[in-house]
Amino acid sequence: LRPANPIYRDVMARTLNARTHDELPPTLANRWMDGQTLDMTELLKTFQQFWRENADAWIERYDYKEAAPHLILQAFLQRVVNGGAQIEREFALGRGRVDICVKYGKKAYPIEVKLAGRPKAESLEQILDYMAACGAKEGWVISFDRHPGRSWDEKISWSTEAQPDGRIVHWVGG
Repeated sequence: LRPANPIYRDVMARTLNARTHDELPPTLANRWMDGQTLDMTELLKTFQQFWRENADAWIERYDYKEAAPHLILQAFLQRVVNGGAQIEREFALGRGRVDICVKYGKKAYPIEVKLAGRPKAESLEQILDYMAACGAKEGWVISFDRHPGRSWDEKISWSTEAQPDGRIVHWVGG
């Protein structure tokens, strides 16, 4: 199934994460946007901490728990950038991912969202393709680790890799 147009796609995503968006703390002061650029790295590091502190409580609110990390991330981003940036979502149903591209000023900030366990080479190919499509030199792959029994210190990670062509990929574990 595919939404008939971009408006329906956005309405569907906002409807799915509306409760989370509305219940997020209103104190998410926007310190990541300066009028021209967005500090996506620091924003996502803040999200990692939020996820670590709140994931268990937030996930229980969803009937479809596999989608919860994706929807919570989207709600978090929407709350922070609302009014100053645009969030574009591409749903790749059946392929285990959702792509997000935050556009702010003249820059695009592509994010590939995964559940842990997907092959790294596949994720790299997808984010590089997505970066090429939106003209970005930097991209983020967020992989949510849903394995029970793993500690947060094992789940939360961050690494950055420069590609041979000079593009930068950040690997974000959550």
